[in-house]
Amino acid sequence: MEEARQDNLRQSALDYHAHPKPGKLEIRATKPLANGRDLSRAYSPGVAEASLAIKANPDTARDYTARGNLVAVVTNGTAVLGLGNIGPLAAKPVMEGKAVLFKKFANIDCFDIELAERDPEKLAEIVCAMEPSFGAINLEDIKAPDCFIVEKICRERMNIPVFHDDQHGTAIVVGAAATNALRLTGKKFEDIKIVSTGGGAAGIACLNMLLKLGVKRENVWLCDIEGLVYEGREAEMTPQKAEYAQGTTPATLGDVIDGADMFLGLSGPGVLKPEMVAKMAKQPIIFALANPTPEILPDEARAVAPDAIIATGRSDFPNQVNNVLCFPFIFRGALDVGATTINDEMQIACVEGIAKLARQTTSAEAAAAYRGEKLSFGPDYLIPKPFDPRLIGIVASAVAKAAMETGVAARPLEAPEVYKAQLDGSVFKSALLMRPVFEAAATASRRIVFAEGENERVLRAANAMIEETTDTPILIGRPEVIEMRCERAGLPLDLRAVEIVNPENDPRYRDYWGTYHELMARRGVTPDLARAIMRTNTTAIAGIMVHRNEADSMICGTFGQYLWHLKYVREILARDGLHPQGALSLMILEDGPLFIADTHVHHQPTPEQIAETVIGAARHVCRFGLKPKIALCSHSQFGNLDIDSGERMRAAMNLLLQREVEFDFEGEMHVDAALDPETRARLMPDSRFEGAANVLVFANTDAASGVRNILKMKAGGLEVGPILMGMGNKAHIVTPSITSRGLLNMSAIAGTPVAHYS
Repeated sequence: MEEARQDNLRQSALDYHAHPKPGKLEIRATKPLANGRDLSRAYSPGVAEASLAIKANPDTARDYTARGNLVAVVTNGTAVLGLGNIGPLAAKPVMEGKAVLFKKFANIDCFDIELAERDPEKLAEIVCAMEPSFGAINLEDIKAPDCFIVEKICRERMNIPVFHDDQHGTAIVVGAAATNALRLTGKKFEDIKIVSTGGGAAGIACLNMLLKLGVKRENVWLCDIEGLVYEGREAEMTPQKAEYAQGTTPATLGDVIDGADMFLGLSGPGVLKPEMVAKMAKQPIIFALANPTPEILPDEARAVAPDAIIATGRSDFPNQVNNVLCFPFIFRGALDVGATTINDEMQIACVEGIAKLARQTTSAEAAAAYRGEKLSFGPDYLIPKPFDPRLIGIVASAVAKAAMETGVAARPLEAPEVYKAQLDGSVFKSALLMRPVFEAAATASRRIVFAEGENERVLRAANAMIEETTDTPILIGRPEVIEMRCERAGLPLDLRAVEIVNPENDPRYRDYWGTYHELMARRGVTPDLARAIMRTNTTAIAGIMVHRNEADSMICGTFGQYLWHLKYVREILARDGLHPQGALSLMILEDGPLFIADTHVHHQPTPEQIAETVIGAARHVCRFGLKPKIALCSHSQFGNLDIDSGERMRAAMNLLLQREVEFDFEGEMHVDAALDPETRARLMPDSRFEGAANVLVFANTDAASGVRNILKMKAGGLEVGPILMGMGNKAHIVTPSITSRGLLNMSAIAGTPVAHYS
């Protein structure tokens, strides 16, 4: 059975690499090459201008080529993962994987370069000769002690960052984990005894990092396959190991482990025995980082030391020491300030940034990627997870700041706070576009009631609201369920900072059902039905709270059908001139934002309803700091078809012209004419606006919703919304696919006073 499972995993991995096309990387052009003019600029004769500019000023290579965002991952395949000396060709899948991680986590372009050269000095010469091509070099999987030689030569000769990730990446993450482990145990670096096994590139680098953080060299005991490293030992020695020699007589790991506060293993499986753990100090810190089998399994260590704090190199145990927490972001920060090297201060800034992030609230995105794990700071959560999207903003900006402070930044940042916001925006696609909305929301403190307050996504959004906004979340749900789900998710939501409405036992129940009955008495709702609805229908409860001014806005729809929620919103809140005008979805795409309407409210809108949708959309687009350019879309194009959708769009156009609205709109037209100015110019030379439309209004919800879903599922669009227009910001109905970040965005929209966008 196990053999079959392993065969299946092996074939699955091979299929992943082989299909739909071999490998994990491809090269894409970033400029158009569609005609002769493009060719003349991309190559001869136009390319000569860029070459001459760089010859005159080498710094402009960053402006005219990809070099400033290009890293080489270089190996000779002599120490690959847990595979050993498999050679450069077999190492290529691993290096391609490293390049993918650079792109995925930090948007850094990367070439993997596998070199058939075992001599470290010759290898260094080859790497140095590549300096004109790259903005930085990531040395990878080169055996010790050769890696020390290669890195030293390259750093001395090259004027770009050279970073051997197996050494320093591991050391940085170990440093961050150790920082937090000591914080939990109340110990200090300068006081602890460390016993380490291994003595290879990563092990030596980790010990060097721990010394930089305050550990005393005389408190470090290094062991390898020959036992303790001591003065005068000849077997299996290197100059790097000799730096950590202790005493003059042989000893074993078991001899020196007594009283150790920390074990650092980068050696092999089963090296640390349970009886050795029993001899360590109270609350021992055990970093058993050998892969795939650690020096001791966590369960074995805890059997003799239940209070042990344990990290491994494996993803199936807590506290995985994973270089991806570091290397993409240290390179990101270094590249962005034109650093000439990666120095100690930059590495320590990286350590501090990673450690600090683990002590903060877990992000919703990390929680979604690691569903089922408890992600809150403690013995089982010393360092963040690799998919925590906050890493790039915190770590890269800290590295950039350290580079500037130490004078190795050739292009210092003018506004570091703006740089961090840009980094955050590169991960949270909505971050930069949502900034005006969050800033407007910060001018007032509003009460936002969530109808589905027991939902984990809602709880995460509420926690983020407390941390990032001035608004107060109100949760409709059973307190014991909310508390249990926060505990299960490892979410430190301060329930004292939120208001909880228990539908099963709230002192306002009599007032709520009475208010609802008063509103609905002549619409077929009896007192008994009103009582039942106020016990079971959280959307109706949220609506009543807003109606009674106990909340400023409501958000519902994380489960259920949109129109079902809309029914209660209409019944309770559509009064005093308010009524649903349409649902507007903001789709954030790679090439910019695109708004889609009406996605949910009016299945077959009248001309009057279309005009209302257009006006509402224009108002909301302005909230995001954008100038609305609205296209009324139909199968008919500028009157060429007498069909229902075209006739309704034409009538809506006339209504808008009569109202003399002060924003750009045009129609009726196809979507391609809306988005392609050249196509539109051929069809309608005197079009009412220039450039591409940023709002598409459709003649029915089938078309609008279909486009919205295609953009979301196939074009990678991130949706903000749907925004319910026409309700004075009193209610918004989301869809079941919304994320916690999406709910936070909606809370900011709901948290903006109407005066800001009316």
